[in-house]
Amino acid sequence: MSHQPSAIIATASYDCTIRFWEAETTHCYRAINCPALPERELYEDPDKPQHVNKLEISPDKRHLAAACNPYIRLFDINSHYAHVRTFVSHTSNVTAVGFHADSNSMYSGSEDGTVRIWDLRSPNQPEVYERNCQKAYHAHESVTPINTVVLHPNQTELISGDKDGIIRVWDTRMNACTIELVPEPDTAIRSLSFMRDGTMLVAANDGGTCYTWNILRGNQVITEFEPIRKLQAHNRQILKCVISPDNKYLVTASSDKTVKIWNIDNFTLVKVLTGHQRWVWDCAFSVDGKFLLTASSDKTARLWSMEEGKEVRVYRGHDKAIVCCALNDS
Repeated sequence: MSHQPSAIIATASYDCTIRFWEAETTHCYRAINCPALPERELYEDPDKPQHVNKLEISPDKRHLAAACNPYIRLFDINSHYAHVRTFVSHTSNVTAVGFHADSNSMYSGSEDGTVRIWDLRSPNQPEVYERNCQKAYHAHESVTPINTVVLHPNQTELISGDKDGIIRVWDTRMNACTIELVPEPDTAIRSLSFMRDGTMLVAANDGGTCYTWNILRGNQVITEFEPIRKLQAHNRQILKCVISPDNKYLVTASSDKTVKIWNIDNFTLVKVLTGHQRWVWDCAFSVDGKFLLTASSDKTARLWSMEEGKEVRVYRGHDKAIVCCALNDS
């Protein structure tokens, strides 16, 4: 395989493929199919290809995790073979996936109502199926579908958001839910994002609203959420919210076809990114915060200049809606 580009851009679509793109030329240099698993006793339609709900590139840029239904695929970015392992403990659609900072562990969330942690340090062998996760967390009173999970920068607390509008803090050392927060009952939490230093959390919901909190900590754990602002960012669902790496901006992507950039200090609207023709499902920042990658149902991914508020590249090649993207140019 050719030398790995410094910027890894990946997109996934309802066409059941993952594509890798050259950032400058917009050339798709690799496409990976996402077939269903061969274990027929586990799945109703094992031959049906599976679309990907979320993509995440490991911090060391070695692996790409793809959250599918009801499993997670792990790919070796530098290998011709690509597929390394499949994680099969979830029993329903996997909606969230991410890595710990050391790239040795992975976390996930699913519509089966569970949050799970996976050990990635065992030897990489092709077609290895991992059934046993390191840890699993779920709310005992319900199996409410989980839409989003993020890892606090302290690397020990996971925060989930679910369909009922409940945010939960999971302490992975205590193996317990330590805090529950319901900003707006019965309005699904769609996306969560931390400020890089872990002092602020933003939650975006199906009502187009962002809730923001200062995070108070004691004994190295989250003790309280102090409300900052309720921001009516869109009139339709917010599908992704993310704070820029430089902590200057909050970005919201919506089913209203727009992406909005907000000043994080006073939550005033800075820019509206227009160009996508359908829902904008996902977005990801470059490491310096100067560029934003977006993914849309209009079958395109777009790279935007944050300074100019204009698209600088368009990535075309998928046959159906692009629902997630990942960018790592560290």
